[in-house]
Amino acid sequence: MALFMLAGVAGAAVAGQYEDAVAAYQRGDYATAYRLMLPLAEKGNAGMQTAVGTMYAQGQGVPLNYPEALKWFRKAADQGEADAQFDLGQAAYTGKGVPQNYSEALKWYRLSAEQGLAAAQSNLGLMYANGQAVSQDYAEAVKWYRRAADQGDAIAQSNLGLMYAQGRGVPQDYVVAHVWLNLSAAQGYDTAIKNRDIVAERMTPEQVAEAQKLAREWKPKLER
Repeated sequence: MALFMLAGVAGAAVAGQYEDAVAAYQRGDYATAYRLMLPLAEKGNAGMQTAVGTMYAQGQGVPLNYPEALKWFRKAADQGEADAQFDLGQAAYTGKGVPQNYSEALKWYRLSAEQGLAAAQSNLGLMYANGQAVSQDYAEAVKWYRRAADQGDAIAQSNLGLMYAQGRGVPQDYVVAHVWLNLSAAQGYDTAIKNRDIVAERMTPEQVAEAQKLAREWKPKLER
């Protein structure tokens, strides 16, 4: 969750309270952070509603209470807050605090993904790849993996690389596969490390060198 976006906070006093809440959270003083965040959340600030939900979900400054976390996530998600929409998608996908419901997960992931949240884009791609609550569609999976991978999401980079390695939704291309797997591996993602090495065994030294060069030249394209 990306905490503490200033959108929706008005007035010097409120802004000061907001900044104090952020500072308290960042230094690990969760009790103070919660005390400062809650009034802002109750006044309808979506960022603070998401933050309060996260504190309940993680037991930070308050007893762990997932139903209460979901209540706050929903308040924020209904205002269009992408992080809260993702959190609701996660809950529905995993069945944590609510009955597992892939259709509900798909709805919230999509709303969040369309706002540019990389983790939601990655998970939406996975649902298309697996055919969960949608018809299996590798091309659509690749589309969402790519948007997340372009932003630097390691799991999406790994999954996109695998799609290129297997020729699912895209023409098979070991060089491109290696690029994405290598970028993911550089972030320490073990699955990507293993798959990159498997792909490399199927490539010529020249192809590996080309892929490594492309990976070095890669730069993220952030949407948020």
